[in-house]
Amino acid sequence: MSFLPSIAILALLIIVHELGHFAAARWQGIHVNRFSIGFGPVLWRYQGSQTEYALRLFPLGGYVGFPDDDPDSSIPADDPNLMGNRPIRDRAIVVSAGVIANLLLAYGALLIMVVTVGVGTVDQPGVKILSLISPDAPAARAGLQAGDVVRSANGEVFTRDLEVLDRFQRLVASHGGAPLVLEVERPAAATSQILTLTVIPEGEAGKGKIGVRLDYNGRPYRQPLRQPIAVLEQTNRAFQRLLLTTLQGFRQLVTNFAATAQQVAGPVAIVAMGSELARSDAASLFDFTAIISINLAILNILPLPALDGGQLLFLAIEALRGGKPLPSAWQEQVMQSGLVLLLGLGVVLICRDSFNLWQTNFHSIQ
Repeated sequence: MSFLPSIAILALLIIVHELGHFAAARWQGIHVNRFSIGFGPVLWRYQGSQTEYALRLFPLGGYVGFPDDDPDSSIPADDPNLMGNRPIRDRAIVVSAGVIANLLLAYGALLIMVVTVGVGTVDQPGVKILSLISPDAPAARAGLQAGDVVRSANGEVFTRDLEVLDRFQRLVASHGGAPLVLEVERPAAATSQILTLTVIPEGEAGKGKIGVRLDYNGRPYRQPLRQPIAVLEQTNRAFQRLLLTTLQGFRQLVTNFAATAQQVAGPVAIVAMGSELARSDAASLFDFTAIISINLAILNILPLPALDGGQLLFLAIEALRGGKPLPSAWQEQVMQSGLVLLLGLGVVLICRDSFNLWQTNFHSIQ
């Protein structure tokens, strides 16, 4: 039953997103007549004083409905509290609130992780040279040996955080063809030696390599933080790192779609990843929640039909037209077409990921 936590997390992300829209509308006094999680046939329904709450069969999203779109609504068309009668700013707040809610959820998950299970750290600072790939590699020519510990590179000190390997690799890559000065500790039988070595990575800037395999210089573990300033600093760093990484991933998807399309994960693959994390390291589910929530936020803000970004684009066009919206029939047709395409993409991803998962499980039992 290790898949249950990941399913619960996906459900939480959808609920939080839709609650963002719902709360932003209610906060501004805008009428809301439907709050639905999922699409398709209704599994459960509750009629409140103003709003119908429903749980539907296909948990691939959700929606907040407004009387403007309901031909059976008893609210007069000129009611100032209808969504369509509100100023563009009020409607933009409602549309963007789901994205904001997902970003806040991601930040909250990271904050709880930092305070409770802690952040990843290593009990010894530095980056260990695990081995040299070849005796002719730039690292070997510079005098590096297996077992050496890189304490700093060009003055950047490598501490005990889990990002030291990525930081060192980025430095090496950015110094392709340029000298990189390393402060190296070489363990010895009696005392350690501190050496200064200069290595010139092969390749162009951004793709430099020195021909080594790296490892942490110690045992990775989690350490909870308690001081408020340290907690906020660590949470901010983690949130910024995940946000930038996600934005870079979407940029690569747009600029190099053919090479990155296979990396796009659907609901089945996401549940499988969450299940694996639940089995191996349940504490990583906080990171998992933050990553998926940030991805959901950025995906929804894209200016595509049926997404929040598409609705914001319509509002921006309306503002540029001096408050004159595009024809409602045209907007509805674009949005419905986008919804069909989005659901179709979801079905394709589910089928692909289910087949890949079946293949993996089939081969694992051979």
